[in-house]
Amino acid sequence: MTDLEIAKKAIKKDILEIAKEVGFDNKDVICYSDDKAKIKAEIKPQKGKLILVTAINPTPYGEGKTTVSIGLGDALHEMKENVLICLRQPSMGPVFGLKGGATGGGYSQVVPMDEINLHFTGDFHAITAANNLLSAAIDNHIFAGNELKIKEVTFQRCLDVNDRALRRCEVALKDNPRKESFNITAASEMMVLFCLASSLDDLKQRIGNIIIGFNEEGNPVYARELNIEGALTVILKDAFVPNLVQTLENTPTIIHGGPFANIAHGCNTVVATKLSLGYADYVVTEAGFGADLGAEKFLDIKCKNNELTPNVLVLVATTKALKYNGKNGDDLVTGLDNLQVHIDNLSKYKVPLLVCLNKYEGDTEEEINVVKEYCEKQNIDFEISDAYKNGGKGATKLAKLVMKKCEEESNFTPIYQDDKRIKEKIELLSKEIYHANSVKYSEEALEKIEMLEKLGLDKYPICVAKTQYSISDDPKKLGYPKDYEINVKDIRLYNGAGFITVLLGNIMTMPGLPKKPNYEQIDYVDNEIIGIF
Repeated sequence: MTDLEIAKKAIKKDILEIAKEVGFDNKDVICYSDDKAKIKAEIKPQKGKLILVTAINPTPYGEGKTTVSIGLGDALHEMKENVLICLRQPSMGPVFGLKGGATGGGYSQVVPMDEINLHFTGDFHAITAANNLLSAAIDNHIFAGNELKIKEVTFQRCLDVNDRALRRCEVALKDNPRKESFNITAASEMMVLFCLASSLDDLKQRIGNIIIGFNEEGNPVYARELNIEGALTVILKDAFVPNLVQTLENTPTIIHGGPFANIAHGCNTVVATKLSLGYADYVVTEAGFGADLGAEKFLDIKCKNNELTPNVLVLVATTKALKYNGKNGDDLVTGLDNLQVHIDNLSKYKVPLLVCLNKYEGDTEEEINVVKEYCEKQNIDFEISDAYKNGGKGATKLAKLVMKKCEEESNFTPIYQDDKRIKEKIELLSKEIYHANSVKYSEEALEKIEMLEKLGLDKYPICVAKTQYSISDDPKKLGYPKDYEINVKDIRLYNGAGFITVLLGNIMTMPGLPKKPNYEQIDYVDNEIIGIF
């Protein structure tokens, strides 16, 4: 059966029953149907252990972090532990593009799978609308006389669709046309500040802090100068409330926010994580793509700036991805170098670490033992997840190991502090995480760094946008590349989000569709959605 067919056979509990199990009162639950709701509960002091699931560099088709996260949560739930799974919402861009659905797989899924992958509770649409209303307000201000003397507009429109034609377009304003480009919604500043805001008041302040452009004197112009932050908060107030659903095995799951990790910071919302930590003893979350992207940003941006301490890091690997990273794209042993680089990187954060092999049906005992023995030689705890095939039961041993690791001390230490200079932060990441020995900056990037430092807008964390297929900025540099040159193409300040985006290599903030997109498989037949895998 396909993932969607499995999901449709799920025996779901009423969402009020799921909410009650976690400890949410009925008054805190805003039902959207009998299987999904928003939770408007007060955030309590943290009592739970925070477990991050990350991974080695993926193949183009993903390696199952979400499947492992859900399976781990199901296993803890089956063991009668008080657990909440806390995930991002998928973007519709990849759903209709390359990857298809992103709600787990096999017998380790969250449901309703089709709705979560599509419109869900409308959060993505609200974020898109808020983002584009701000763009419309900027252009309306310019059209109406430009009292703020805006000379350069830097804020971009967005859309939750992969559309390469929108990478370059022209805004046709009266006597003042200009070149512009769209982001995909999951990479927009509105999405990332939404996910990092700690309250509605904080959300409003972050919206006001967005730098929409620069005036004739070269000074930044802020969104608050348009008196629009209140209206945008109104658009986002319902979306800002976290969503509650369940797994195939009825494990409570919060899904909220959806920034990409190869472009944005790749984590679910701060409010969803903090809400979960106040109600559950164990919170299982994930960060997108490889640990060099998702985990690094989770640790150096989300945790560092929100008083969050991770208790365990689960590093997911597959034999498929290891072979992809090996000699000739099919050698498991040489591909272990990619596992090693992520072990080396994550160990620097001083958080208890373990490796989980996400088992595929074609994996042999010999291949599994190669990975297991390698981890044993590194003194790294190792376990297998077979949750794709067996649900929570396939991750029971993993859950027991995670619980054991949760009892160890976490001395979480970020790679860098935000008060360092921009180039120093970039070069620290390039050395410690990407293992480059030099950084080459474009003239445009150098000019923007100089400008931000001159304006005093440089004391922010760095959010690197780069390929997910390599620790480097070159998708062809697989395994464990060392002593190469990193290329900084551009710098973008996301002042509302509170970080500086650094674009490496040829990364795009608006993806394109593949030659054979997944939308060709999706249809509505006999009152049923088909083709979301």
